Amino acid sequence: MKLPPLFRAATWSLPLLGLCGALRAEVLPVFFGTGGPGAKGIYRATFDPANGKLTAAELAAEIGSPGFLALHPDGDKLYAVANFPGGPGVAAYRIGSGATLEPLNTSPTGDGGGAHVAVHPSGKFLLTAQYGNGSVALFPLDTAGRVGPAKVTKHQGGSKVVKDRQDTPHAHYCGYSPDGRFALVPDLGLDGFVIYRVNLATPAIERHGFAASVPGGGPRHLKFSVDGKFIYLLNELASSVTTFAWDAAAGTARRLATVPALSDAAKAKESFNSAAEILMHPGGRFVYSSNRGHDSVTVYRNDPATAALEVIQVQPVRGAFPRNINLAPGGGWLLAAGADSNTVSVHRVNSATGELTYETKGVINVPAPICIVFARR
Repeated sequence: MKLPPLFRAATWSLPLLGLCGALRAEVLPVFFGTGGPGAKGIYRATFDPANGKLTAAELAAEIGSPGFLALHPDGDKLYAVANFPGGPGVAAYRIGSGATLEPLNTSPTGDGGGAHVAVHPSGKFLLTAQYGNGSVALFPLDTAGRVGPAKVTKHQGGSKVVKDRQDTPHAHYCGYSPDGRFALVPDLGLDGFVIYRVNLATPAIERHGFAASVPGGGPRHLKFSVDGKFIYLLNELASSVTTFAWDAAAGTARRLATVPALSDAAKAKESFNSAAEILMHPGGRFVYSSNRGHDSVTVYRNDPATAALEVIQVQPVRGAFPRNINLAPGGGWLLAAGADSNTVSVHRVNSATGELTYETKGVINVPAPICIVFARR
């Protein structure tokens, strides 16, 4: 099968390439969700972890504001929260040869636009978080990966600590416990994350509990530790990370400590600061979070035994408004999406210290990028 020009250099299926073909096997497809002026949908490129180089991005699927993307556990399907003529919802695609996106179907949310999407490890359903209406939507998935009708669960309340931002619920992210028994949904308006018990038979989610973060913190995203014993919650409004001890059997979280992403002096230099994304390095010893306004990534040294964090570096992203960052498989590189600069920049990760070094020739142009997802080879 003839591949698109972008992917001819990335193919590894031609036996005549010999050793060169084996080396090219490391080249990865990467998709970019977008939302803003000039963006037409989901874009794709290839990334070479041997040298940190991205190919030029090209349009993979024309669709309205595919702000966040999620890969199916099987690796052959991609999902996007997006806008359609009839209203916002979820779009499903099969990833074809050459990382082409073949539309499967779409399904409306029924409760506003999604800010995040995540597929359950079982592959039986996905969740979306609706920031504006403060709700979670569950979409069942059939064996082909098509999305079914949404089942919406509304959040209630609001901490009201930060005026106009926390008067009502604002669900911002969906994630799952490592064993898949629970779904966790940080809510900026509630100053904590809601814990849902997962019923795979239906499938369905049922509210199980709530873990409070710091007042006025404004939770946004979270990640689990590599061993699943701790949770790292990013507070958008306070630009900080709050750690929790996770009891996997009980499905409960106990708050431990909060560490600022930026110093007071660094915050004072900008009129606006807002934390956006948090990542756990696959080795478990480093954590990364992005800072919009300050336009940087904070690097933390992590103690895997206690979840104690220490800021060791604040790295400029060489772009504007890094709403999303992601680590390449293996953790050797970090990519930062500059939503306002229309760029994606590449930073090498020091495997010993976790610190970042900007790859001077690693930046590409992507219209209004706000999500980065690596696909499998």
